[in-house]
Amino acid sequence: MKKGLLSTILVAAVCWPLHAQNIFVSPNGKLTVNAEGQVLKVCFQDKQVLEVKTSPNPSEEGGLTPKHIVTDYQMVAGKRKYCTNEANEYQLGNMTLRLYNDGVAIREEQSPLTISYRIPEGTKRWMQQWCDSYEGFFPLDTTYKVTPVPSYSGTFKSAEGWNNRWGYPALVEAAPDVYALITEANITRGHSASCLYNDGEWFRVVPDETSPSPSKGGEPWRVIIVGSLANIVESTLVTDVSEPCKFADTSWIKPGVVSWIYWAYNHGSNDYHIIKKYVDMARVLKLPYVLIDAEWDEMKDGKTIEDAVAYALSQGVKPLIWYNSSVGWVDGAPTPKFRLNKPEDREREFAWCEKIGVAGVKIDFFSGDTQRNMDYCIDLLESAARHHLLVNFHGATVPRGWQRTYPNLLSTEGVYGAEWYNNVPTFTDRAARHNATLPFTRNVIGPMDYTPCTFSDSQHPHITTNAHELALTVLFESGLQHLADKPESYLAQPAVVQQFLSELPAAWDETRLLSGNPGEYVVMARRCGNTWCVAGINGSDESRTLSLADSLESLAISPKAKVTVFADGQPWAINENTTLPTSFTCQPRGGFVAVISAD
Repeated sequence: MKKGLLSTILVAAVCWPLHAQNIFVSPNGKLTVNAEGQVLKVCFQDKQVLEVKTSPNPSEEGGLTPKHIVTDYQMVAGKRKYCTNEANEYQLGNMTLRLYNDGVAIREEQSPLTISYRIPEGTKRWMQQWCDSYEGFFPLDTTYKVTPVPSYSGTFKSAEGWNNRWGYPALVEAAPDVYALITEANITRGHSASCLYNDGEWFRVVPDETSPSPSKGGEPWRVIIVGSLANIVESTLVTDVSEPCKFADTSWIKPGVVSWIYWAYNHGSNDYHIIKKYVDMARVLKLPYVLIDAEWDEMKDGKTIEDAVAYALSQGVKPLIWYNSSVGWVDGAPTPKFRLNKPEDREREFAWCEKIGVAGVKIDFFSGDTQRNMDYCIDLLESAARHHLLVNFHGATVPRGWQRTYPNLLSTEGVYGAEWYNNVPTFTDRAARHNATLPFTRNVIGPMDYTPCTFSDSQHPHITTNAHELALTVLFESGLQHLADKPESYLAQPAVVQQFLSELPAAWDETRLLSGNPGEYVVMARRCGNTWCVAGINGSDESRTLSLADSLESLAISPKAKVTVFADGQPWAINENTTLPTSFTCQPRGGFVAVISAD
């Protein structure tokens, strides 16, 4: 505490003369913001990262000594269990500006604030064209002049014909090895989410439809995570600025791995005998959960959902069940529908779930970022918590910090995930590069229900290796980690692979990016207790050597640690009780996992 107090005093002493010149600084001094007229120039270690245009003029609103903010909290699930961050907060008229050690957060306190980000032509960027489900690629571009994806609902075009609506998050390389990730956080009741629109280099924040009478209080935080790729990937800034947990008791919230039907049987949840296969797989692999997906209310052969739930519970497996939100895709969509929309129906349905032993709900097919949808999601989370139900939002917006405020929200889709092998052939040739992009983009901001780790094929083949697929269970963070492949595929794998899946964590104490470049490759280490899982994938169509030599020292791994390695082979190269290699030569679209246990 004395050290923290001293740093606060020193920061205040340094900031005051700088602030008089409209220069604001982070607690560690690495991040600065210079107000020049209506433009905030964000710099990291003296390199300009981003220009942010605001209204009103922040350079005319300054004059206050910064307030030192310290955030310290614990997460039920996520990339890091114990989170801490600090910021210097400046009040500039109607605008609050916070400079954290890993980024900038801005919000308007009472009336709308106009805010835009400048991404100059020629700047590398990984951005997703907006669609209401956030299911798209993050391709590398250096221009905003991108052809709209015709299949998205409501194609958005500028006057010149380019796509002009973009979803969060947006990653840009502002200078060599200096990055900014643009997103937002802390959507509260009465507010819609926003996205980015552009007609050129300036990308403006535009909230979705909001009612004329939003609730009182601050607007959402506009967030820019800044620094190296490691700073971006490891940041918890999205939850740092979000409201604290609203629950007095979170002991009932248990992250875990889930067996899932849709990959192989997209109508399997109306068949009791198919459900039993996935329950039995969960029992054999010691997975805590099974998801009974859509159409369980239309079960065949005289069976009911109560029969399926009872069977799962008899095998020591906790069932999750699916609902249609009934605000997005309704006509022609799967059932059950219209059971959650009215408060009294929702309470009755969730009480029934709790009574029969359902552990959680997957709610699907929302309709974008409107205030109605945001309020509905909050209603669902609060009602589910009253009945001790975990929640997974599908066909929904991306995380914006609710995983801290409502920790029963253990996962959210909002990602172009492996279920698309079931739908279209597009994923086959692009998945490896996409997989190597997601750790730097979508998964930075919160849990991601990608449904990873498939060794067999669905409707359309995949061309990633087995080790690549296994690595995704570590690289992709989700409090409910759904294993998508069919039972016979998992149960045909070597015993040591099955054991890995049995012991796979769904919540992590610590996360480190060891190396990588978006779309090319990624090597990441995650720790749970005394065990480190180090995973890497090759996103390219050529073989690649991924080195660990310069990165493992920081993990302080004991030379006596037990190491099991899963690498590319025919189809596996597995070594138990071995030493940790200093590099892995991955096949095209290959990968590896190393499990390092101090026990």
